[in-house]
Amino acid sequence: MANNTTSRRHFVATSVTALTGLAVVGSSAWAKPVSKADVIRLGMIGTGARGAGLATLIQKMPGIELVACCDTIPEHLQKGMSLAVKGAKAYTDYRQLLEDKSIDAVIIATPLYLHYPMAVAALQAEKHVYLEKSMTFDIPQAIDLVKKVRESNLVFQVGYQYRYYGLYHRVKEVINQNWLGKITHFECQYNRNSNWRFPVSDPKLERAINWRMHREYCGGPLSELCAHEIDVVNFMLNAHPTKVIGLGGINYWKDGRDTFDNIRTVYDYPNGVKASVTSVLSNAYNGYSIRILGDKATVEILRDKAFIYAESTNNAKGTVDGVTGATLAVTTQGKGVELEFGKPGEEKLEPTTYALQDFFSCIKTKKQPISNVETGRDGSISIHMGNAAADTETVQFWKPEYSV
Repeated sequence: MANNTTSRRHFVATSVTALTGLAVVGSSAWAKPVSKADVIRLGMIGTGARGAGLATLIQKMPGIELVACCDTIPEHLQKGMSLAVKGAKAYTDYRQLLEDKSIDAVIIATPLYLHYPMAVAALQAEKHVYLEKSMTFDIPQAIDLVKKVRESNLVFQVGYQYRYYGLYHRVKEVINQNWLGKITHFECQYNRNSNWRFPVSDPKLERAINWRMHREYCGGPLSELCAHEIDVVNFMLNAHPTKVIGLGGINYWKDGRDTFDNIRTVYDYPNGVKASVTSVLSNAYNGYSIRILGDKATVEILRDKAFIYAESTNNAKGTVDGVTGATLAVTTQGKGVELEFGKPGEEKLEPTTYALQDFFSCIKTKKQPISNVETGRDGSISIHMGNAAADTETVQFWKPEYSV
């Protein structure tokens, strides 16, 4: 059939049939149990909400022992220790944890401004490092950390778990097989209807707990929410942006914060591909989503599923669902089919599980993680460029020295 008369049902059915059966990334990492001699002894630096979540997942993984936790907030430290093995050590100074030569690797799940100094100290202590996103607080730190990791003989992984999730690999396969045609735009958003604050038992801990509200600790929604989507675009295109424009402000939550409560950026990638990245903290409609627009079809990625929508030429005539003469542009509007991924009947785990599996597997096999210091650098620099564009209302360009 000619392209302009191909039915939406045929397009989507053949697409989905061709795109089933992908094994979830990292699903065989623990195919066989490890012996006691192969146990990885792990330290957790930062046991707040994210650190405790990671520790909970690690409890279910064979061959890993959480033997030390560090946090300056008592409640957080207590939670971390409740998830550690019997006899684990508690610290309030991460440097003391790093001095323990029996610890093989550390996970750093602290506020962004602490990532670089802690990661550098961990490398100097010869520990493998899993560093939560975003990688660094500024661009010079990102460039320098690449150099330090290259000089080490250690595994360094950045916590962009969607690079390990089968859903995103399926979407990338869709792109590589040209089901979407020529891709021109990504539309990304990570919205919430919340002041994004956590309760504080002691007023003295306000800034320590609600660090996301302050620029001296992080990059606001772009670094703490949209970082994942920026990394996904980089991953899908195998590229970094060349320039970015942006606007942001504090227009709703006038509560003393100095990080934006809304930001809109547009990144320009090679071949003219544009990626809009938005975060709004006063409306949660559609929350998290990424739409990839091609001239043949669109893919919409949600939290744990994706839908493919066939594109049709305006006023094209054809037979759709048995109705002769229906206008394809009207008939296909708003309809999509879920994009299947993984093996039939295979359990789909939380994406972070696959990322942690790869980290521990890389330690044993001495391989480089999929989400590594160089992809982490590109994500961090992209974030800082976006914030700088919004702050200055000027175009920010990727400089050659960023890629060294």
